[in-house]
Amino acid sequence: MTLFFYFSIIFLVSLVTLKFLFQTKKLKNFPPSPPHFPIIGNLQQIKQPLHQSFYELAKKYGKIFSLRFGSCLVVVVSSYKTAQECFTKNDVTFSNRPKLLLGKYIGYNYTAVVFAPYGDHWRNLRRIITLELLSSHRLNSSLEIRTDEIMRLLQKLGQVSCKDFVKVELKSKFKELTFNTMMRVLAGKRYYGEDVDPSDLEEANKFREIMKELGKFGDFIPTVWSRLFDLFSENGLKKTGEKLDAFIQKIVDEHRARKQDDNSMIGHLLKQQQAQPEYYTDQIIKGLLMDLLNAGTDTSAVTLEWVISNLVNNPEILNKLRKEIDTEIGQDRLMIETDVPKLPYLQNVVSETLRLHPAAPLLVPHFSSDECTVGEYKVPKDTTLYVNIWAIHRDPDLWKDPMVFRPERFEKEGEVNKLISFGIGRRACPGENMAQRTLTLGLGLLVQCFDWKRIGEELVDLSEGQGITVPKKYPLEAMCRMRHIPATKSFI
Repeated sequence: MTLFFYFSIIFLVSLVTLKFLFQTKKLKNFPPSPPHFPIIGNLQQIKQPLHQSFYELAKKYGKIFSLRFGSCLVVVVSSYKTAQECFTKNDVTFSNRPKLLLGKYIGYNYTAVVFAPYGDHWRNLRRIITLELLSSHRLNSSLEIRTDEIMRLLQKLGQVSCKDFVKVELKSKFKELTFNTMMRVLAGKRYYGEDVDPSDLEEANKFREIMKELGKFGDFIPTVWSRLFDLFSENGLKKTGEKLDAFIQKIVDEHRARKQDDNSMIGHLLKQQQAQPEYYTDQIIKGLLMDLLNAGTDTSAVTLEWVISNLVNNPEILNKLRKEIDTEIGQDRLMIETDVPKLPYLQNVVSETLRLHPAAPLLVPHFSSDECTVGEYKVPKDTTLYVNIWAIHRDPDLWKDPMVFRPERFEKEGEVNKLISFGIGRRACPGENMAQRTLTLGLGLLVQCFDWKRIGEELVDLSEGQGITVPKKYPLEAMCRMRHIPATKSFI
């Protein structure tokens, strides 16, 4: 039996090698590639974080280059012009997703909107999200929730820093802010805070651990190769997916049992389930909730941490932003969401943060459904496409002094259109509007109500950590002091 097993493995490897070599030879005008080994391709050359590895390879092989992940063809684009071409002329061709393990175990076997193949099912999910769950009307109706959660954060900070500068850790506070906001929108209840039921707090801690586990899986290797080379990783991801599914199923079941008529997203989806049970199954509902939870919690929390880090490293920018808010809003009232259009520098600070620190630096991979031309190269069918927006946002051909945090660059008309932090084309992130609202209001109030500075003379370390959503390597700690202006009196 053992001998037969080894012969089978040798036979399989030989077949794959022959296929790989034959495929490599017949490709013509394919983007340049670093040397690669049979079977594993370039896998041994790729280090984490992946976007930085791709950035270094682009310096050597060009802004369009290719790799082999096992026998699977990969093209990496680090050019704004080429990215635009991929999602305009070739948008339909690249509207599919590769079969990644995340899609299988976290995306409900490729039925959730992020990982679903392009087609009628995906279009239905996209319509539900854009017209029902994240429409302008629903975002306006959830304004009170966003404002209340931000005010709770401000009050916590005000209670510990009302007289003098106090060191505060912000990573956990921002995560609680975004998680509570999203859970109130989804399910109508908070999971963190003094007024939270202990059982809900326990559930929230479980979710935090699940997300921490999920962040360890940078799953960019196609399914068959993950199984061959890293079975342990697949098993771990499967278990994490089961935990996440159980967490979301519990929320749905609790909501269904209460039978209350509310305005939460789960309430809306369960009403749709009663009307169309054949489509709005629990799996479809859970997939929608999972996508919104994953996309709407860590991403905004991480971005808030990055923006405060950059502001305390650049006090002149922080002072300019505070001056704009004081001038336009005054000190007798707190900023509200409808004030944002009057605060262009605030919007520029958020844009500059999204430029230098996009939460998803490679977006979600795309997959070609047919042969096409990208730039001067031919890209065959069934090729995985990665768009390195982290590299594009640092491209000196596109941005002046690209490594410098300079919000003023967005005062130039049309400059903001070069940002692709939320993707472009058919599969661009539908949650951009909600994210922008959370970021601008949260940042505006943090700056209006508090003074911020570094703990010492040393700059805050801006090294990146690892994860699907790229965090700071070291959680942000900063000095915080409540500003003694009339608008903050209620925080004491």
